[in-house]
Amino acid sequence: MKKPYVLHLITPDKNASPFDVNMAYDAGWDAVMPYLNVELDDVAALIQDAIFSRGPKGVKRTGVFIGGRDMQLAMDMLENARDAMVPPFEVSVFADPSGAFTTAAGLVAAAATQLAKSHDTNLEGKRVVVLGGTGPVGASAAVLAAQAGAEVVIMGRQKDKADRVAALCSHSYGANLSGIKGDANDHKTDQLKDADVVFATAKAGVQVLNAEDIAAAKVLKVVADVNAVPPAGIEGVDVQDNGAPLAGSQSGAVSIGALTVGNVKYQAQHHLFQQMKESDEPLYLHFQHAFDWAMENG
Repeated sequence: MKKPYVLHLITPDKNASPFDVNMAYDAGWDAVMPYLNVELDDVAALIQDAIFSRGPKGVKRTGVFIGGRDMQLAMDMLENARDAMVPPFEVSVFADPSGAFTTAAGLVAAAATQLAKSHDTNLEGKRVVVLGGTGPVGASAAVLAAQAGAEVVIMGRQKDKADRVAALCSHSYGANLSGIKGDANDHKTDQLKDADVVFATAKAGVQVLNAEDIAAAKVLKVVADVNAVPPAGIEGVDVQDNGAPLAGSQSGAVSIGALTVGNVKYQAQHHLFQQMKESDEPLYLHFQHAFDWAMENG
């Protein structure tokens, strides 16, 4: 009898995400076991308990998912998990804190698609402004856009925090060549003047771009919103928009809504969960792998 597919879900939070649990089962995992309030130093022991209990064949039917709400902590946990492996006792690990990595992948891929479709261009050399960008979705999207050649500005309520997040993204995730900068919301008008792309990644129900902002953005090409809770993060954007003309834009900008982003995010997460199950070799998956899939398939 073949051993079941067991996914160990590690999170520093007090609760496991029901979304992630549902996604794992729907992708074909037979059992999902959550571990709550996990600290970074706990990861190695959990990993080694998981890998040594099933034998070399059983580990191929074992996986680890890392959740939480912190991009840096999730990536550190992923690295600690990798370091704890003892080949041939080695399992696949997938980090996606709060779904931020797969959401960011869907967001940037959808924007890249509309740049090509509606404006016959790409992210290379474009100016991208990430509103509400200090959280994990905004930070992940900033890294992906910068890696695609964009100049990125992360906006937040406090400039010092935006600067810290931008520095972390630039120096920790390989975006140095393009660079990512931070700025405060007080300077939003100035940053929007020459913005080609705007991502709205603030918390649900907070509008960060209004009609006046849109009219003032003279070269704007694409806006994308991850907020499905009214009011929209960007005024005039419907949750199902996928290249609809943006009301009030003087530059022919098009809009992408939260459900369009979410559809790509859902498919990317489902695919990566399945890839963990099907791979004969251990995989270490994060935002870059989600983005690669989204660009090819989203």
